[in-house]
Amino acid sequence: MGTYLALELRRIARDPFSMLFTIGIPAMMYVIFGATMSYGDQDMGNANVAMYIMINMSAYGAVTATTGVGGMAALERMQGWGRQLGLTPMPDSRFVVIKAIIGVVQAAIPVAIIYTIGFFTGAKAAWWVWLSSGLLVMVGAALFSLYGLTVGSLFRSESAVGVSSGLVVIFGFLGNVFIPLSGWMLTVAKFTPLYGIAALARRPATEGLSVNIDSGELITEPLWQILVNVGVWVTIFAVASVLLVRRGRERQ
Repeated sequence: MGTYLALELRRIARDPFSMLFTIGIPAMMYVIFGATMSYGDQDMGNANVAMYIMINMSAYGAVTATTGVGGMAALERMQGWGRQLGLTPMPDSRFVVIKAIIGVVQAAIPVAIIYTIGFFTGAKAAWWVWLSSGLLVMVGAALFSLYGLTVGSLFRSESAVGVSSGLVVIFGFLGNVFIPLSGWMLTVAKFTPLYGIAALARRPATEGLSVNIDSGELITEPLWQILVNVGVWVTIFAVASVLLVRRGRERQ
């Protein structure tokens, strides 16, 4: 397990340019909709609105990075790598754990860069909010390495990466990440996988507050709903990824 983890980390270090798109889009969206807007200085819980938007964009960048980790599983299967791993003593569950760890490592890169930009462009909060929200983004994004692995195991071509990344954009809109939702759209959002991760990461900054886009009023996101969302989707993707990886090896 340690050897395989080291090999995966080396592969990331050899291809730094693949992270440019993952970092550039959410960083640009934060600057446009957070740093340059007059409402960015308004207080919201333990932070300001710019911090709220920065955390959302960091979560999007992080899950995009970790999704790519899982999506690469499809290419590995095409190249026969899954069969090679099947000949080793490493069980399928450890393979999934390693993918999750790699996902956290890759998530740390866009989070660090976007947080640095936010620090110098008006995002404000106490030091413990910066630290706790950043850690929650990285840990929560590990869920999407399992999601990417699940989708990657369903497809046997390069389309797996495109499908999984495209769905992340949809999850971002439905998950209350890009724009605040209200009414039935907010109800739907609470059942999508990105909602729980982003809401949990924002919790230290906002104390559970969110904006009602219709009235402009602040509403409270119950913590138990957020935790249930994260727990259910972690379970679904973890079980599905292990079963699909196992099935893929049996067919090889």
